[in-house]
Amino acid sequence: MNHYKELAAIDVSKYVEKKGPHKLDYLSWAVAVDFLMKADPTATWEFHQPQSFTETLMVSCTVTAFGKPITMHLPVMDHTNKAVKNPDAFIVNKNMMRCLVKAIACHGLGISVYAGEDLPNEQDVKVSESVIVDNITAINEAENIYELKRIFTVALNAVQSDREAVARITAAKDRRKTQVPG
Repeated sequence: MNHYKELAAIDVSKYVEKKGPHKLDYLSWAVAVDFLMKADPTATWEFHQPQSFTETLMVSCTVTAFGKPITMHLPVMDHTNKAVKNPDAFIVNKNMMRCLVKAIACHGLGISVYAGEDLPNEQDVKVSESVIVDNITAINEAENIYELKRIFTVALNAVQSDREAVARITAAKDRRKTQVPG
């Protein structure tokens, strides 16, 4: 049984809210936890000690669902997705819950919310050719559609500041999608 596929098939679009000045898509932690616990009542999550980066923090959370732990990290950000210097407990807690949703998404639920949108593209920042080539190579080596989706999501996050790179990564994914088994 492919639990990732089952969770990814759940349409969470009616629960997605637009937040902040960039109108980014967000899925409430309560909705994500509700769906997760209905799918796996034994699911657990653990928040880790935040990591300090000069004046900013990185939070992390491990979600274990269907016996598989997945850890995700998230910088402590404000409503504009900018790192917060010396964040207070309220901001840290808010970002911990966002990180929880992100870790749940890596199990499949709401993964589409994260496909290439983590940070707004206010300015087109070029990504090095080697990063683009490495990600296209990884996409071309995907052995099945689920691996392709996972690799594409990672690749898209790596190049999202460069519109041309996003187009190249997306084209590579579309080509490979016709070649791998579902």
